[in-house]
Amino acid sequence: MNTDVEYMQRALQLARKGRYTTDPNPRVGCVIVRDGTIVGEGWHQCTGEPHAEIHALEQAGDAASGATVYVTLEPCSHTGKTPPCANALVKGGVKKVVAAMLDPNPLVAGRGLIRLHQAGIETDNGLLEAQALELNRGFIKRMKAGRPFVRVKLAMSLDGRTAMASGESKWISSDASRIDVQRMRAESSAILTGMGTVVADDPSMDVRLSVDELGIASFADEVRQPLRVVLDSHFAMPEDVKIIAQDGRCRVYTTVAVGNQDDYPFKIKTVAAERDGRVDLPAMLKDLGKEEINNLHVEAGSVLCGALLQEGLVDEIVIYMAPHLMGDRAKGLFSLPGLNEMKDRVSLEIKDVRAVGQDIRITAQPVAAGSVVGGAASK
Repeated sequence: MNTDVEYMQRALQLARKGRYTTDPNPRVGCVIVRDGTIVGEGWHQCTGEPHAEIHALEQAGDAASGATVYVTLEPCSHTGKTPPCANALVKGGVKKVVAAMLDPNPLVAGRGLIRLHQAGIETDNGLLEAQALELNRGFIKRMKAGRPFVRVKLAMSLDGRTAMASGESKWISSDASRIDVQRMRAESSAILTGMGTVVADDPSMDVRLSVDELGIASFADEVRQPLRVVLDSHFAMPEDVKIIAQDGRCRVYTTVAVGNQDDYPFKIKTVAAERDGRVDLPAMLKDLGKEEINNLHVEAGSVLCGALLQEGLVDEIVIYMAPHLMGDRAKGLFSLPGLNEMKDRVSLEIKDVRAVGQDIRITAQPVAAGSVVGGAASK
């Protein structure tokens, strides 16, 4: 007989199937167990489609009566694009519901478990909560702080350089690392870069892996392309760059009031300028939060990456370190003006180190950012 932990582990495994497709909804998995046997399983595939509990209940059928339900996120109690899952569980006659974590959505926020308890169903929560939090850190950040979870991706040489003095930067990392980055893009809601990177590299900032390569061919016909976001403070976007020519949505944030937006093949958002005349970064992130952007993947130059870091807006840093040297005239990772003494340095906590092809991938978290559900909440 399996244990409660093993059943919840299976629910988390199911939830991860939706990492590339559920956005802006959370990734959720569900397992229904009766008399020590799994009788139903389900996971949320994409927004607008049935939630994990509904799929599991349909598979379980009459066997759901008197069963225990293991779900990675508290069942919803409100009507959105689909009916409340809590009501479906009550109707299914389940005996007990174990949730890994409460739903941070203010529309739910414990009300799902209350609804079940009022119907005489035993409830519990907190089993493997840390894993559930990690799985939906972008959704949680948006619900709690009103902005996306911000991950900055960088590639550097062994001596910490990201581009030659000439500006040349293709390619620092290996093919294996670039494929790894494609997967990061695919699981993101939006990809952010700056005007400097657009001019220097003319990037596409799209996902170039297929549904087969992402392992979603069984339930998705095409890859969801994240929103492409460019910070263009003075509105100097060229007309012939790849980032606006690709299929999918593109948005430009600027401080300039633009006339007829229909003249442009992208959406323009004018926001307040900071004292240096650049786009106000917290305001930009808040706007993306309102647009249901959960996970923001940043691939930009040292100035924008440094500004995000110094304003306490970076939740995670992923660095691919390649086994070569580029010299002391090459460009560094972050532009961080004002760091003159050791006490001014930015402290990081290393969360993971692993080999990716010939490179080393380092995942770190700014110490000031705190947990996946906290950090820079006031920004």
